[in-house]
Amino acid sequence: MARKRLIIEMGMGIDQHGQEPTVAAARAVRNAIAHNALPGVWEVVGLSDPDQMIVEVKVAVPYPEQVREAEVLAVLPFGRKSLTVESGGMVVQGRAIASLHDKNDEMLIAIAAVTVLIETE
Repeated sequence: MARKRLIIEMGMGIDQHGQEPTVAAARAVRNAIAHNALPGVWEVVGLSDPDQMIVEVKVAVPYPEQVREAEVLAVLPFGRKSLTVESGGMVVQGRAIASLHDKNDEMLIAIAAVTVLIETE
C-alpha cells in the first residue's frame, strides 16, 4: 500500500523549569495538534477508526538522547504513532529557582512536526 500525507501540523514547546527535554517535546507536539480537527479522515478518506491513521512525529530538541518516547507519543489521542527525535531546538538562559527543582538556568525549547498519513491502494 502507498501512503499519502493528509496534513502536517507544526508546534513549539518550552520547559522553563526542570530542564526536561521530554516535557518540551511533549508540549511541542501538544501545541501542534491543539487547534485541529480532522473530519476529512472520515468524510473524505473514509476511515472507520481513527487508529487507522498513521501519525509520524518529528521533534528537534536539546539533549535528544534524554527524550522518553512513550511520554511524547502519549500526547497523541489516535493513530499508529512513531517518533523521530533529533538535536535542535534552542537553549535559552532563564532563571534557576531551587523550589522548582531546577538543575541550572536553562530553558529548553523544542519544535515539532506532526504528519498524518493514510494508506491507499
